[in-house]
Amino acid sequence: MDGPSSVITQVSRDEEPSKAAAERGPLPSASTQKPRSRGFFSSFFCCLCRDQPEPQPVNNNAPLLVEENGTVSKVQVKPLLPPVKSKDSGKICVVIDLDETLVHSSFKPVNNADFIIPVEIDGTVHQVYVLKRPHVDEFLKRMGELFECVLFTASLAKYADPVSDLLDKWGAFRCRLFRESCIFHRGNYVKDLSRLGRDLTKVIILDNSPASYVFHPDNAVPVASWFDDMSDTELLDLIPFFERLSKVDNIYTVLKQQGTAS
Repeated sequence: MDGPSSVITQVSRDEEPSKAAAERGPLPSASTQKPRSRGFFSSFFCCLCRDQPEPQPVNNNAPLLVEENGTVSKVQVKPLLPPVKSKDSGKICVVIDLDETLVHSSFKPVNNADFIIPVEIDGTVHQVYVLKRPHVDEFLKRMGELFECVLFTASLAKYADPVSDLLDKWGAFRCRLFRESCIFHRGNYVKDLSRLGRDLTKVIILDNSPASYVFHPDNAVPVASWFDDMSDTELLDLIPFFERLSKVDNIYTVLKQQGTAS
């Protein structure tokens, strides 16, 4: 049975960071900037029953092996994303999280909500109050110009889809992926980037939870969790970094070199 907390997957303000913040250095040929610290949180508020069997992580870099008539056949797994559109050919694919990365949502009323989303749960309509992270508009507009952007959230589509409709005024997100596209692994919803159908040397994930990208930490640009600090400049500060990153051929050489990935 669903409950309000089962719709949105988010970290808690009270959770302790799982590791020290990592500092991002400037990219090659970039102007010197003040190092920016990164906050990390170790787990999600997961809402599946704990007695539910945990599926094993899937490595879809290689085709699955399936026995058929006593033989082993290779089966190609259908990618989560459709083929790259011509306008995005050659661009890096950036997977962007929703909750505590771009917005913070609550079932408790807040006076300054940017959006109020009605969500039906077990026959009852609940109101979800959504706050936009400062500078999210400028961030999404620029990211949509530079990259093939994909929204990937562990929350349910019936909440995240209408939020994205209101949030993404510029159509930055080419695709939207929700909880059913995650792998449930050791109590967390993991976003398996190898299932996207994209070259991993040109895939980046921006997420506030390291648990989300535990399968591909070298592809991650961590971002501090956001709840309600209206003086936050994290997304604004990230724009120049991503502008430079959009020009590289292999994201690993840059992210590993700069120590950005955790």
